[in-house]
Amino acid sequence: MHRLIRFSLLAVCLVPALAVAESGSASPTIEHHQLTLELLPDSHQLIATDRLTLAGGSPGQVWAFSLAPTLHVEHIQDVTHCHAPCETAPEVAFEREEASGRSEPQRVILKQPATGRGDGTVELKFSYRGVIDDPPRDPRHLRFVTPSETSGHIGPEGVYLSSESQWYPDLNGSLATYDVTVTLPDGWTAVTQGAPQSDPARWVVSSKSEALTVVANRFIVKARTWTAQSGQSIRLATYLFPDEASLADEYLDASARYLDAYIPLLGPYPFSQFAVVENFFSSGLGMPSFTLLGSAVIKRHYTQPYALGHEIVHSWIGNGVFNRIDRGNWVEGLTTYLSNYYYHELMGDEAQAREQRRLMLMGYAVYVRPGEEYPVIRFAQKHDEKDNAIGYQQSAMVFHALRQEIGEAAFWKALKQIPEQYLGRAAEWRDLERIFQDVAGRDLRWFFAQWVERAGAPEIELTRVWVQPSTGTSGETNTVEAMVHIAQHGVPYRIAVDLEFVLDGGRAHRARIHLTEAQQDVVVPLTERPLAVRLDPGLQVFRRVARNALAPMLNLYVTDAQRTVLLPRVSSEPPSPFTDIVQRIVAQEASKPGRSRTTVREPGNHTTDVPPGSLLVLGGPGENPAAADMLRDCGDHVRFGEKGFAVDGKAYEGPTMALLVSCRRDDQPGSVVTLLHGVTPQALGRVARLLFFYGWQSYVVFHEGAVVARGDWEDKMTAEVRIETR
Repeated sequence: MHRLIRFSLLAVCLVPALAVAESGSASPTIEHHQLTLELLPDSHQLIATDRLTLAGGSPGQVWAFSLAPTLHVEHIQDVTHCHAPCETAPEVAFEREEASGRSEPQRVILKQPATGRGDGTVELKFSYRGVIDDPPRDPRHLRFVTPSETSGHIGPEGVYLSSESQWYPDLNGSLATYDVTVTLPDGWTAVTQGAPQSDPARWVVSSKSEALTVVANRFIVKARTWTAQSGQSIRLATYLFPDEASLADEYLDASARYLDAYIPLLGPYPFSQFAVVENFFSSGLGMPSFTLLGSAVIKRHYTQPYALGHEIVHSWIGNGVFNRIDRGNWVEGLTTYLSNYYYHELMGDEAQAREQRRLMLMGYAVYVRPGEEYPVIRFAQKHDEKDNAIGYQQSAMVFHALRQEIGEAAFWKALKQIPEQYLGRAAEWRDLERIFQDVAGRDLRWFFAQWVERAGAPEIELTRVWVQPSTGTSGETNTVEAMVHIAQHGVPYRIAVDLEFVLDGGRAHRARIHLTEAQQDVVVPLTERPLAVRLDPGLQVFRRVARNALAPMLNLYVTDAQRTVLLPRVSSEPPSPFTDIVQRIVAQEASKPGRSRTTVREPGNHTTDVPPGSLLVLGGPGENPAAADMLRDCGDHVRFGEKGFAVDGKAYEGPTMALLVSCRRDDQPGSVVTLLHGVTPQALGRVARLLFFYGWQSYVVFHEGAVVARGDWEDKMTAEVRIETR
């Protein structure tokens, strides 16, 4: 329960706290924040004043501002009709409704003063102070590249104040501009949104934003004024720690490259600056006009399209045009499509573009098990890999399907209209539907109902294919009759998909077919006899791929309904490099409600009875009795010797070599057997710590903990179907 604490600065009787807005009154919003902020890292303290301009209310209406529970409001003044410094402005009575927990904000409750301006606006000045001290924590799951968890922190190692910190008073639904001045100890620099002023402590945010994030540290700053090919002038900057300051030009050059790529697609860059800012904890976050990247990320040259490119696209999509989380998050899907995927098309790298489509289909097949799907429109934010597969990857493929449906010219014209129409405002899926429909000049309700509002994905399978010779007026021809079966529930999908016929000499012929039924016969005339056919060879259609059609990989073990870890004999040099792996798996299982999916078998419990599901074998044949039997499923792919191992005939020898290998179980094709082996325990130290980062390949070979080779066994996603003669 919340507890009310009353501050009787004026003899005003406030109505109960739950009566936040009078019936029929307008919802107030904050139009502008003028913040003066002093940060004391050594004591985790914040001392602040915030002069707020509010609109949309009515005199006497009750307002409830959110604020961090650790911050204490000293007084609130009505400064509507006075100019700074306003020492004599009348004070406003308020109540503080305490939060029930540290993660919830308090509510500061007051009545709107009756002294508003002619335009209905009111200015209030909050004076407050307190502690923001939630040290970043490592995430509680197996994934490696994930942000640390914190709601906000002021400390000697750095400052991070985001919307989750609730570090300034706010009203739900407000889109505001900001003017902020930050005082810090000598040697510290603050960075926030918008544009820095001649006074380096002051920043002005002239574009409306959902929230303000302030970070501070001991930065080395490098900036340049850059002119895009469009003629727009933009300040590019880096705020890096001294150890990484030499990387500044690499990040500045990459920022310019991506801005030049996306300005023609999305219109003028929405801000006057883009900055790359180094963070003191693990993060990869995009804010209006800057991105906040952890030190480990900065050191890895995080300039790829899915990395820095993704954050720059967010400048338009997410930080320029907002989305209403409660009505579906389309932002991450479109940003993923433009950066992680389309940039490769734009650069002419079709092989990598196809690989990105393949990874999107794989991500859905691995992490979204049948029966656990939900519609794209229900995605709000990512909590796990299933959310990522739906909200990022499936959603990205929705935009790919839309582009194919309405054509190139209409798609890119409509895309540019999103920031043109909604910059500084929120848009939802229905708004996007209207824009694309208007530009295409036809009804797209069926498309959004099918791909955005419907859970799941189509399953497409070639069930029968045969060739029947026939004779026409121009001589003998071959007619291929292909029956395509779509396995799905409910109303069939409307899908256009390619069939690729393999002809003599390796030549190919493609035909596009349009499917509207659960089972459909398709007749394709050919002038040559085909040998085989492939369904969707370019992986252009979003669909569910069966687990047994994927190349074997560690991630199939991670997501199997039944999993078993087969332990090796006790190492003669404890601690074993496998100990951490087992502890993380056990801890993850313990943190989830319901029945455990993982069984751990000690060496003495290995029997001829092979457990069902996927297996994780720790150690090679020399240290794990189960390894030799389990690896029979790998056939000739893997061989072990005294000094090392061989993968597909290539030898890797020496005490620094390690191998992660997965093979499909012959008796259970949807499951895998995965083995982790080091020639010596020392070869596994770094590999064991980062094991679950290497989940997408059939084999990964390591030398001194670094990857030296990787690849996949058979991938049946576009397998050929042989054609019979009828």
